[in-house]
Amino acid sequence: MFNIASIYPFTEGCRFDFDYYLEKHMPLSIERLSKAEGFHSVRVERGLALEEANIPCSYVAMCHYYFDTVEHFMAAFMPHAQELQGDIQNYTDIQPIIQINEVAIAISSEPMQ
Repeated sequence: MFNIASIYPFTEGCRFDFDYYLEKHMPLSIERLSKAEGFHSVRVERGLALEEANIPCSYVAMCHYYFDTVEHFMAAFMPHAQELQGDIQNYTDIQPIIQINEVAIAISSEPMQ
């Protein structure tokens, strides 16, 4: 299984509209990609700073798509790339980092939601 991650690094003064991201962008993205062959799941994570422990927020958000293969992801994403990438400006001024990972171990007591 492969994880395709869009990671949004925190910088002072950056803009990230979580309401838009969760209510508009991600439903659009999920609708486009989740019906594709090889799709397993998607997760969105919001970065938090823990001031009392002096742990800063390194990333504002991360989105993780899980597919059987990178080729499955690319086949799902490429027909919608322009639409999805064009929507980024509507929720952030952060240039996302794209990271492709091969999942080496995955253990869960519950299904991912």
